[in-house]
Amino acid sequence: MSPPIALPETFVRAVAGLRSVAPRPEIVLEEVGAPQRLAPYAFALSATVLRDGDEVTTGRLILLYDPDGHEAWQGTLRLVTYVTADLETDLAADPLLPAVGWTWLTDALEAQEAGYRALGGTVTQTMSTRFGDLAGPPAAGDVEIRASWTPLRDDLAAHLLAWCTLLASTAGLPPPGVTALPERRPAPTA
Repeated sequence: MSPPIALPETFVRAVAGLRSVAPRPEIVLEEVGAPQRLAPYAFALSATVLRDGDEVTTGRLILLYDPDGHEAWQGTLRLVTYVTADLETDLAADPLLPAVGWTWLTDALEAQEAGYRALGGTVTQTMSTRFGDLAGPPAAGDVEIRASWTPLRDDLAAHLLAWCTLLASTAGLPPPGVTALPERRPAPTA
């Protein structure tokens, strides 16, 4: 029996940083299988965000590590994310949504002081209306944020905190320590 292959220390520290963060209670993280063809070493997390018991946002964060580096990455580590959230139709139709969605990511990285370079991605907004046998619920909308960036250090705890902040923003959760006000109901008329 051959001894287990030792993982590179940089990759081990990066994974440990991702595992060290306990997200807020509305965010459920789970380790999942990572794509194996993108880099020699990979690790992945999936996330589900619950609001009032309903799943409103999902996401995946993938850590890639190539000891030889990658020119496009400008480094040896790369974080790749995909986040999608259901939205009310008026929000999903807002022409400013893509810029706002991108700001959710960049602001979260900056707020956590998660140093990065080579950041790129897309924000997609979609609207769906059901017809025929699928008719039923009113029009629905969603936003998808796909992005990748190269962390400046191999301690990735700040990057995971930033990713959790992005998830919370797309889910419409208030910042930690802030209580959302209940919807105001009109006063009954006599």
